[in-house]
Amino acid sequence: MNLAIVDLGYGNIGSIELAFERLGVTASLTTNAEEIAGADRVVLPGVGAAGHAMQRIEELGLRGCLRSLAQPALGICLGMQLLFERSDEADTECLGIIPGEVRALQPALGMPVPHMGWSRLDVVDAGIGLNSGDYVYFAHGYACDDGPPTVATANYGRPIPAVVRQGNWLGAQFHPERSAEAGARFLQAFLA
Repeated sequence: MNLAIVDLGYGNIGSIELAFERLGVTASLTTNAEEIAGADRVVLPGVGAAGHAMQRIEELGLRGCLRSLAQPALGICLGMQLLFERSDEADTECLGIIPGEVRALQPALGMPVPHMGWSRLDVVDAGIGLNSGDYVYFAHGYACDDGPPTVATANYGRPIPAVVRQGNWLGAQFHPERSAEAGARFLQAFLA
């Protein structure tokens, strides 16, 4: 298995790489468009700000590469948010692979922002390796619009898309690399 992790120079790359190593897959950290396009699987990680991430993608000349991938690909946390058309965060134009926008979470009683911690999932697509009732770990202050690509949600004052699927792309708002056995099942399903 040739797994490429897009190395934007920040974020949770090391923990994602280690999570795949625990599953028996050694990933290649890369910014090379040819390596990314030629990989069997691609991961777009992210922890940070949408504006900075898209600036790095543009500087590295990866927008077209990421948009044209045909193999299974996975965006994690900010990486999932970048799949959408636009983010409220610094009014950022994103990759536009999935219709919709990313909006700031609104704090509510007992639900501070950022949403940090374990939340229970409601899953509508059993093919993603997750089950309704699984708890996974979130750390985010922005969330994507709910819509047809949503295949799992968490409730945080409103339904939060926890996993989306659009064509060959999966997106996880939660951190599978920090979500224990449920996260490992999700990553294994992505590899399979």
